[in-house]
Amino acid sequence: MIAVGQKAPEFSLMDQNGEEISLHSCRGRFTVLYFYPKDNTSGCTKEAVDFTQLRERFEDLGAAVYGVSPDSTASHVSFVSKHALGISLLSDPSKETLRAYGAFGIKKNYGKEYEGVIRSTVIIAPDLTIAALWSSVKVQVKKGDTVVKHAEKVLEKLGEMTVL
Repeated sequence: MIAVGQKAPEFSLMDQNGEEISLHSCRGRFTVLYFYPKDNTSGCTKEAVDFTQLRERFEDLGAAVYGVSPDSTASHVSFVSKHALGISLLSDPSKETLRAYGAFGIKKNYGKEYEGVIRSTVIIAPDLTIAALWSSVKVQVKKGDTVVKHAEKVLEKLGEMTVL
């Protein structure tokens, strides 16, 4: 299991444009990796749209945002196009990166156990260590009359890290 302060696990994955993104390519800037189960499902779509809406603010803080799922690059192309997403999606069909980041494992649903993607997010620091970590993420949580979006919490945490 990964923890804040340790070196981020190595990865090298293809995005929807056929570009290889690796841990090494993240050196020198903050990187947000959010792990999600499946393209074009309601929660995953909300999360991708939320991160897209905040993309410029993440970039203003010097961070890149990548969504990671086991879906194919072809599926990612369709997902990005259908929802006008402005973030890159990385394909991990082998689930090696998902497992390395603790984002794939035993889940429970209605009392049944099964293996699947555990929705989670990490911020990787410019020195390639884990700077922040969220496990078992809820995309949006209603609190009274407001909706708290996970992407906003990640942006807020990143903002705290980049303040001198």
